[in-house]
Amino acid sequence: MLFGRHINRYYLRYSWILLLGIAALVLVDWFQLKVPELYRMVINGMNTGYVGVNGQSVPFDARFLIEEICLPLIVIILVMVTGRFLWRVCFFGSSIKVESDLRNRMFDRSKDLSQQYFRSNKVGNMMSLFTNDLETVQQCFGDGILMLCDAVFLGALTMYKMWKMDVTLTLLSLIPMALLMASGAIISRYMMKKWALRQQAFSDLSDFSQESFSGISVIKAFVREAGELLSFRRLNKRNEEVNVDYTKAATLLNITVTLFVESVTCIILGYGGYLVYRGSFDAGQLVEYIGYFSTIVWPVMAVSQLIEMTSRGKASLGRIGELLEAQPDVKDADGAVELTGARGEIEFRGLTFTYPDGERPALEDMSFKIAAGEHVGIVGRTGSGKTTIADLIVRTYNVPDGTLFIDGKDVNTLTLRSVRAACAYVPQDNFLFCDSIENNIAFAADSAGHGEVERAAALAAVDDNIGQFPDGYSTVIGERGVTLSGGQKQRISIARALLKNAAIAIFDDAVSAVDTATEKIILDNLRDFRKDRTTILIAHRISTVEDMDRIIFISDGRVRATGTHAQLYASCPEYRSIVDLQKLEEEGRENNA
Repeated sequence: MLFGRHINRYYLRYSWILLLGIAALVLVDWFQLKVPELYRMVINGMNTGYVGVNGQSVPFDARFLIEEICLPLIVIILVMVTGRFLWRVCFFGSSIKVESDLRNRMFDRSKDLSQQYFRSNKVGNMMSLFTNDLETVQQCFGDGILMLCDAVFLGALTMYKMWKMDVTLTLLSLIPMALLMASGAIISRYMMKKWALRQQAFSDLSDFSQESFSGISVIKAFVREAGELLSFRRLNKRNEEVNVDYTKAATLLNITVTLFVESVTCIILGYGGYLVYRGSFDAGQLVEYIGYFSTIVWPVMAVSQLIEMTSRGKASLGRIGELLEAQPDVKDADGAVELTGARGEIEFRGLTFTYPDGERPALEDMSFKIAAGEHVGIVGRTGSGKTTIADLIVRTYNVPDGTLFIDGKDVNTLTLRSVRAACAYVPQDNFLFCDSIENNIAFAADSAGHGEVERAAALAAVDDNIGQFPDGYSTVIGERGVTLSGGQKQRISIARALLKNAAIAIFDDAVSAVDTATEKIILDNLRDFRKDRTTILIAHRISTVEDMDRIIFISDGRVRATGTHAQLYASCPEYRSIVDLQKLEEEGRENNA
């Protein structure tokens, strides 16, 4: 049975179901202990022709066999079958509900956690929590209650009947049982550590497999199949070793249980046979006592299994607890209000930002203002901080108070949900779901119809491509859009953002994978469709942003210059150098073509 902060609530929530199951279990245990009494009557009846019933000697004939043996046995069987069905439904049914509710709570917590958490916890490890660990907790809840209650009630009832038959024989039988309990407690602590190592090894293996499958094209391109195979074999070998260690511990526990149980059997046969020889027991009573002991073997085995299961459950519940107790780094401040009627004005005031795991600032003294409805380009060399600006606007990370404002309000005084609802974001790493193209675009708006999806796709210049697919908008794309080209993925992501039609739209290098002709179509459509709404276009190519209302040029996390393309080209040498270099590269490509 498993107890802990995150599971105790379920014992109260499903108390009536569990009590019904316990009642059915006790009823089954009570009737089960009637069977050895029937064995005694049959053995004595066959040996002497008479059976002692309520202090009287009754002939052992066909009538007695049918009325006193067979009919009661049929009733016992019916009660045991019905009762076992009932407690299985109660115990195992509630454990499935616990698993389902825990999974919902885990997923709910996962969606609220910040980016930093997922940087340190890989996908494989997270999936291990939702599969292996959760299944272990579910088994401990259902099977644990069964084993504990059965061990207590059946063990106590059986011990009472054995005690009544002969005190000395029962005391001798308890000595190995006490040793079993002591050894089981020692082994369980060892098994708990081994189980935690086993789960971690499985998580590492899952992490590596997930990354390898996601990056299979890169592995093939660099002919690294052999190296990846060797790395996988090392992790698989480690997984095998810790599993073998755990299995050894579990086998040791089972062998210990078997040893002590068989030693008790020897005691019963030895001392019980002596009691029959002396006349204190008859043959039927010895068979009855052995029947009771055979019954109590299950509670003893249940205790050993409970020890082993609890060890696994505690380790898994601890791992799940770490997820449930993890706190998001980015969350609403006390008293945060909704951003309503967003206009799209954005202002950075002396913002300096360092990533949680960074050593130096990614942005330093960042100050600029974007007017509502303005179309602004942000350019700079790789690593200059362009994407960081986008991440901070959509509140992926925390910012110092008084450094970032939307519509004149400090973002730290606004709710995360309302700020993000006011933004449409196309990140560099375009993520598409393994679903239809239409559902991927419509992901931005729950109520979007097919016509709206088509219009957004047309604005993103991807409508013609979609029409060439066999199933059109119903075409199901692979995981992360693996069946699409880079340009198609970018344009579908742009269509998704345009469908949201938010007050602020941020496109982070969103047209880098499309040709210049398609890029021009998309930019023209953006200029017309988002005429009165704030649009931020982050790009490496100057040609992408040269027609924007204003360009912000950043370098090494600082704003170096702002203005139109012509103004920056005339006043900023570094900007002019980038423009000239890109022109030379384009001319070189044209000449080579």
